[in-house]
Amino acid sequence: MDYLTRKLPFLILLFAFCSTSMAQSVIETYQPVKNDSIRIGTGEQDYMPFIQKGYTIMLPESKAVKGVIILFEDSRFDQKNRNAKQLYDHAAEKGFAVLSVSTEIPLDFFFSEASMLSAHHLVHEAFITHRLPNKNVFFAGASLVGHRAMQYIKFLKEGKHEFQPRIAGIVLCHFTLDWTRKWHQHKREIRINRNDLWEAKFINYMLETSLNGTPYTAPELYHDFSPYSYSDDENRNIKFYTDYAVRAYADPAIKYRFSRQLKTMYENNTTDVLGFLAELELAGNERTDLIVLPAEDDPKQKKNAQATWNSIDKGELVEWIHQQTEN
Repeated sequence: MDYLTRKLPFLILLFAFCSTSMAQSVIETYQPVKNDSIRIGTGEQDYMPFIQKGYTIMLPESKAVKGVIILFEDSRFDQKNRNAKQLYDHAAEKGFAVLSVSTEIPLDFFFSEASMLSAHHLVHEAFITHRLPNKNVFFAGASLVGHRAMQYIKFLKEGKHEFQPRIAGIVLCHFTLDWTRKWHQHKREIRINRNDLWEAKFINYMLETSLNGTPYTAPELYHDFSPYSYSDDENRNIKFYTDYAVRAYADPAIKYRFSRQLKTMYENNTTDVLGFLAELELAGNERTDLIVLPAEDDPKQKKNAQATWNSIDKGELVEWIHQQTEN
């Protein structure tokens, strides 16, 4: 067997990989970062610097763009656009562009209309500049990436904006939907002093300062900020999401969270995901899909929203997105 024959299988695999990787173009457009910071807590050092405002877009080169997957990811992370990057190859194969958008606010909750307007202008700019078709638009992401998508959709529905992305679906990955529940979760974590409390103190500070109080003193503001809330008898925000296909991923990891952190089911985002899907179906949305990821009992394996996103079969996810599209 000659050298070429022995190397042929490797060369075929290498060519296939390069063909997939080269069938896409990644473009970044960001503004210079503002030399300023915002307060994120009550301590003297509780400030966080602003981040770059802008977007990254992956365009499939070998196929016409038939849709767009949007993720509102912070530009501040060393692994910028790390959620979106996991979709690039699969999205390009199906003819989808992947757009990552960042406002200048680090860990932006989209509390303010200014943040959502900033994100909206960036999305619009990307569509115009890169001649993206305004159809088959999907939002996806874990943690705050997904939360921002839900706030942005509500912002679009409530406002009279000239540019309206034609949304087809949403992918929820194990993030908070009920901020009343989340506030109580963090109060308990602070009380029992069991876990790393940075996130609990940071999020509750942001909620209390941005929503003008606690769930006890400002319950309506917490309900209005939550896409779904068990304590909101009206579930007023469900109506904003009834027209879309919804794929939701849940990773309860009950044994891990109990043994490592003494968390109950009330301190679990899965509670929100199940409640949200149930309310959607009660409102007449029959295009919901729940994926419960298998439990991993390894206590050394960290469990959080990012880990859940990392474990998702991205090829199968993009195939689901493709199945929801219009011609």
